[in-house]
Amino acid sequence: MADKGSLKIQCFNGDDYIPVDNAKISIKKNSSNKNNTSNIELVTNTIGLTEQVELESPPIEYSLDENSNEIPYSVYDILVERDGFETLVINGCQIFPEQVAYQRCNLVEQKAKERQNEVINIQPNTLNGNFPPKIPEEEEKPLPPPTSGVVLQKPVVPEYVIVHQGGPNDPSAPNYTVPFKEYIKNVASCEIYSTWSSNAIRANIFCIISFTLNRIYTEWYRGKGKNFDITSSTAYDHAFNYGRNIYDSISAIVDEIFSTYVRRVGKKQPLFTQYCDGKKVSCPQWLSQWGSQSLGSEGKPPYEILKYYYGSDIELVTAEKVQGRPKSYPDYDLTLGSVGEPVKTIQNQLNRIAKNYPLIPKMAEDGVFGQKTVDAVKVFQGIFSLPKTGVVDYATWYKISDVYVGVTRIAELRGEDSSQKIFVPPITIEQATKEIPSFNYFA
Repeated sequence: MADKGSLKIQCFNGDDYIPVDNAKISIKKNSSNKNNTSNIELVTNTIGLTEQVELESPPIEYSLDENSNEIPYSVYDILVERDGFETLVINGCQIFPEQVAYQRCNLVEQKAKERQNEVINIQPNTLNGNFPPKIPEEEEKPLPPPTSGVVLQKPVVPEYVIVHQGGPNDPSAPNYTVPFKEYIKNVASCEIYSTWSSNAIRANIFCIISFTLNRIYTEWYRGKGKNFDITSSTAYDHAFNYGRNIYDSISAIVDEIFSTYVRRVGKKQPLFTQYCDGKKVSCPQWLSQWGSQSLGSEGKPPYEILKYYYGSDIELVTAEKVQGRPKSYPDYDLTLGSVGEPVKTIQNQLNRIAKNYPLIPKMAEDGVFGQKTVDAVKVFQGIFSLPKTGVVDYATWYKISDVYVGVTRIAELRGEDSSQKIFVPPITIEQATKEIPSFNYFA
């Protein structure tokens, strides 16, 4: 018997958080898989989300055994069709056992009479694909001269990362503007296995964050006259695959720690945390990905894993500022009974988001975190795959902020109230916050 993984798909209008309902989705095993099965047909609901479906996957041991040469995930192709939008084809969605894969589909509004196809080809995970190893660089990077006005007093988390989908000297490669958190989730899903221990995943994500912030803080490519922040070449930076699926286990950790990075004690710039797989390539003084999984599965915490590889003179630091967000996290969770300006901020943002997601109940913007606010937060968390606690913690605060910025920005660009484009039939809070059922199509 094969193991099972899960897949859920959510469709949006372009890169923003405007959901697309009634999108018809067909899922089938990639032609390279044996025992090809019939298509699974799904339709997105009023929040652009499909039911969560169970899919066959290889045994979980394949992704936990460093010596295994088997591909540890199954591969599926996805076809998305919706009136008024171009057809989207995604080839190679990767399903791991016991994991929930999340595929975001950014649909493009149809402009020509004949519908066009957009095709996304997902590359293999770097642990079993053929990717060049990292070219070593000096850990300490020079900074632009103070007279340039470029150097920040402290590292901040940028709103976006400009990713060059290719090597740094390939002028034909496209650039993608990607929200910072989504970039980190994409890279982690490309480069490690979502089945690994939480300790190992966290250690690797700290490395991805620190490496990325170092590139941005030191203006590494900008200072060379490039129009991007980082590349998708593993010889220079990280693997990045525009449009690929991510995993709930990775997403939840990134949402929690996305602004925390590694640095040397007494240094200002984020540590340039280079690493390798530790199997095909060894890298003394750098983190070994497979080695981190071994240490993590033994119970070693993420910080101890990082010290094991980078030395004891490192610390974890949380950036004080996240660019492009109207208000910063207040440094404490908002729960039932909380009062004050941060509560009013969340109430205001949720009420605006509710114009595009009418499942979210409106509430008074009185700065009092009552039961109606708890209910609204739970519905929001359910829509965006966060734990439905009703508590505004760090991850929920910034997800609400992300969506708020997205829906207000698209409304401003269109010069209209984009909420008029969505019809939602009546539904109860209980229905909106309950778990989405899983369906086994291969029983």
